[in-house]
Amino acid sequence: MRTNRAWFVVCGLVCGLICVLMAISAIAGTAFAQDASVRDMALRDKSAQDTFSADKNAETSGERNEQKVKALKFGKLWDGKGKVWTNAIVIVDGERVKEVTTDVKRIPAQAEVVDLSKYFALPGLIDVHTHMTMYTDETPPTATGQIVPMLKQIANNPPAVEVFLARKGAMRTLEAGVTTVRDLGSDQYMDIAMRDLINRGEMIGPRMFVVGYGLTVTSTPYKPGLNLPAGGIADGVPEVLRVVRQQVAAGVDLIKMFASTGTDDDTSGYQTYGYEEIKAAVDAAHQFGKKIAIHSYGPDGARDAVRAGTDSLEHATDMDDATIAEMAKRGTFYVPTIDHNRYYIENGSKIGYAPGFEPRSQAFIARNLETARKAHRAGVKFAMGSDAIYTMYGQNTRELGWFVKAGLTPEEVLKTATRNAADLLGKANELGAVAPGYFADLVAVEGDPTADIGVVIDKVKWVMKGGVVVANRTRAVQ
Repeated sequence: MRTNRAWFVVCGLVCGLICVLMAISAIAGTAFAQDASVRDMALRDKSAQDTFSADKNAETSGERNEQKVKALKFGKLWDGKGKVWTNAIVIVDGERVKEVTTDVKRIPAQAEVVDLSKYFALPGLIDVHTHMTMYTDETPPTATGQIVPMLKQIANNPPAVEVFLARKGAMRTLEAGVTTVRDLGSDQYMDIAMRDLINRGEMIGPRMFVVGYGLTVTSTPYKPGLNLPAGGIADGVPEVLRVVRQQVAAGVDLIKMFASTGTDDDTSGYQTYGYEEIKAAVDAAHQFGKKIAIHSYGPDGARDAVRAGTDSLEHATDMDDATIAEMAKRGTFYVPTIDHNRYYIENGSKIGYAPGFEPRSQAFIARNLETARKAHRAGVKFAMGSDAIYTMYGQNTRELGWFVKAGLTPEEVLKTATRNAADLLGKANELGAVAPGYFADLVAVEGDPTADIGVVIDKVKWVMKGGVVVANRTRAVQ
C-alpha cells in the first residue's frame, strides 16, 4: 500500500510539472505572438513612413552618400526671388538645393533624375498662423451614437492623444504644399513636442516654429482652492515679463500675445492688454532674440501692438489710416487670416457653436477684407496665415484667394507664402526660395500660378520637404 501511495505521489508530481511546463509554453507562445504582432505593426508603420521618406536615413546619417543627389526637371519654376525659369533643373544634395540651372550637362552623372517637366514649380509654401495640435476628426459618434462636437473633443482629449491625432492634420498640410508653419498657440507645450518629433523624423509633418502658451489676461473667476494660474496668464508688466521668460525657458521659437478678445465664434475685438504691457512683451521677446506675434481682432489692440513694435499683427480689422501707415513705415507684417471665419461659418454645427453667430462672422469677414485692401494700398507687407484648426488642415492655402480679392497680383500673393513669410520667420536665407543653400522645399502644381493663384489652392501635384518627397499625385519616376 505504501509503495502504491508513493507511486501515486510521484505520478501526481510529474503530471503537475508537465502542466506547469505546458502553461509556461502557452504564455511564452502568446507573448511571442504579441511581440510579433507589435513588430508587424511597427514594420507597417515604418513602411508607411518610408513611402514619404525612403531616403531619410541616408540623409540624416551624416555621410556624403552620392546616391542622395537628385536632379528635378520642371517645365517652369518661379524661384521666389523674382525669376521664372523655363526648363528648370533643380539639383538637390541631401536636404539642400545645390544648384538651379537649365543646362542638362550640369546634372551629376550619379544623380537620380526626376522628370516633372509637365509641372510648374514653386518654393515650399509657408503658413505663418496655424494651431497644428488642435486637430480633430470630424464629429465621430460615441458608443451610444451621439455626435461629439469638435470643440468638446479638443477639450477632452489628453495631450498624448492630441499630439498623436495631429499627425493627420500635418500630412494634409504637407499635401497642400505647405512645408513650413509658424504655430501660434498650444496647450501643455504640445507644439514643442510635435516640432521636436518632426525634426527627429519620428513624425511626418511641416517644419514648425512654435510659441508654447500665448500670453493672455485673466478671463476666469477666482475659484477657492484653485490658485494656480493657467499657462500663459499674465496681468501687469511684471507678470508679462515672467511669462515671456517662462516660454523662452521652455524652448519656444517666438512669442505670442493676445491683445484683444475674439476667437472661434466670438468676433469681438475689445482690447485686453494696455500699451505698457504690450511694450514690455515686445521688448522682452526681442531681448531674448525672439520675434513676437500679437493677436488683435479690433483696432485698439492693433494700434498699440504696432506702436510697441510687434513683428506681426494677426487678424486685425477696422484699423485707422494712422495705424496702417505706421505698419508700412515700420515693416510690420500683417497676417489677416480672413479664410478661417469662412470655415467656422461652414462648420459651426459640427464644431459645437451656438446658432446665430454666422451673421457676425460674415460681417467680420467683410470688414477684415476691407482692412486688407486698405493695408495693401498703403504698402503693408502681408504674410499668409490660415489659422487652421479642427479639420481645416489641407485648406491652408485658401487664404491666398482672399488676397487676390484684396487687390494683390498673383505674384504678390505667392510672395506672402514664400519670401515674406520666410522673412517674418527670420529664415530668409534658408526658406521661401529655390536657390543654392536653401532647404530643398519644392511644390509642383498643374498650371501657371503667376497668372492664376487657384492652381496653388487646387492643383498641387507633388511636394518635397528637405529633399524628401512627402506627397506625390503624379506618375513621375522617383
